[in-house]
Amino acid sequence: MKRLYRSAALLALSCMGLLSAPAWGRTFELRTLPLLTRSDRMAQCPDKVLAYETPRPYQEGSYTIDGSVGLTAIATNIVIGRSNAFRTIWVGNLKPPYRDCLATAGISAVDGIPYAGHSYMRLQYRDGMVFFILDMTGKPDANQYTATILHRLVQNSNPRWTWGGSD
Repeated sequence: MKRLYRSAALLALSCMGLLSAPAWGRTFELRTLPLLTRSDRMAQCPDKVLAYETPRPYQEGSYTIDGSVGLTAIATNIVIGRSNAFRTIWVGNLKPPYRDCLATAGISAVDGIPYAGHSYMRLQYRDGMVFFILDMTGKPDANQYTATILHRLVQNSNPRWTWGGSD
């Protein structure tokens, strides 16, 4: 009985956003695309990387979305490289198996459904490093303003962000 109450309390807290790990609403698959002109096809690259986003509860006049991407399986020492209201680039050192990878990745599926829209999340693998790019350039909100990156950080060695717009 105690376990049931504890589970219900944890569920209520997570729904209210009071626990540190949110229940992610959508899963994005970023599929790796090798460089066409690369002569060394033997370099090992990650097949895909997963990112997650979930909307915050509705607020009159705007929306806010929290996100995270799992880079710890392929990289270390992740930091924020460059950042402004429209774009943030996180940089990390690729782990040894991937150090020779020369490729890019973009959103290929959302919740398992193929995606062909604007890839505002992208990866570049080059020079032994990974670059995760969150780019709102050309991503309009409902009122035709550019969506804006509101917060960015590295938490638990992974990029985390918040972006939003008007509705």
